[in-house]
Amino acid sequence: MVATIRKLLVKRGAITQTRAVDRSIPDLADGEVLVRVEDFALTANNISYALTGESLSYWQFFPEDDDWGVVPVWGHAHVIESRCDALPVGARLWGYLPMASHLVMLPGRVSERGFVDMAAHRAGLPLVYNQYSRTENDPPALAAMPHERSLLFPLFTTSYLIADYLADNDQFGAAQVIIGSASSKTGFATAHYLKTITPSPSIVTGLTSPGNISFTQGLTLFDRVISYGDIASLDPAVPTGYVDMSGDGAVLRAVHEHFGDNLKVSIGVGATHWDAPRVRDPLPGAQPAFFFAPSQIAKRDAEWGAGVLMARANAANVAFVQSLGGVLTISQHHGSAAVEACYQDMVHNRTPPTQGLILNFGDAA
Repeated sequence: MVATIRKLLVKRGAITQTRAVDRSIPDLADGEVLVRVEDFALTANNISYALTGESLSYWQFFPEDDDWGVVPVWGHAHVIESRCDALPVGARLWGYLPMASHLVMLPGRVSERGFVDMAAHRAGLPLVYNQYSRTENDPPALAAMPHERSLLFPLFTTSYLIADYLADNDQFGAAQVIIGSASSKTGFATAHYLKTITPSPSIVTGLTSPGNISFTQGLTLFDRVISYGDIASLDPAVPTGYVDMSGDGAVLRAVHEHFGDNLKVSIGVGATHWDAPRVRDPLPGAQPAFFFAPSQIAKRDAEWGAGVLMARANAANVAFVQSLGGVLTISQHHGSAAVEACYQDMVHNRTPPTQGLILNFGDAA
């Protein structure tokens, strides 16, 4: 029987500081299960979780203490011990997991398709993160892309929701949408979905670093791609929206000051440039607002019925992943030392956009 859980802890408020620890596994209570985390993806999105852990409650999903936290990740797991009749040993699942080797869960609303973790500390958190899919009967197209599901579906779903939100608001009157950190997976998927969900903007422009221009152009998802230093080359008279994956205050200010009142909407999504200074004072044009995906899900669930939006996003994600071909090289790394090293590479922006990381704590007790 497993005796300990191996975790990677991240210092809250100083997210470059990490340490691997072992925690004892408590005896399971009635209704609980113990799952072994088989694998999980690490992307820039997980760094955004760490950055907004306090403001958006990401540290609360898998709590540790006031100084250190566990960063949530997306991945696969299977039940290795069960005191829940509805979820037996061997059941397999996909969803929101800790950067750890194991997790104790309290399944509720269990069906052949999935369940909800009903743990008391998760009761007030967004439902979308507490829902888990059972994977034993996945359709063939989805079963064929397990690593891509963990790496890309959470990011691409966010992209789909951003595009749906903008279309839902008629692009806020913008004819052009600029995407900051366009080489990021969420960035280029947003470009794709902006063109497939109507009404669409006339122009989708990607902003990226000089070193990533060739990669981003090669995706053929943007109408044009420019470097951060070339914002002034854009026509300031065009009504424009900005979707910011970078979190870079200097870039944000440059976009706002260049377009002024013609900047119709400014959405913050990620922070690939997490260590860059932020903007604290008001800017010209529409004021920046952080995009919180569960709010758009809740709105569409009320309008279309529960789960309809997410089903559409999932189908779109499968099709988009199939269309990407060899854009992404997936590399797998095992053991707590490798997990920590990969996290350090990601948090210091050393992971190239062409690489997808799949990890597990293969050395856990």
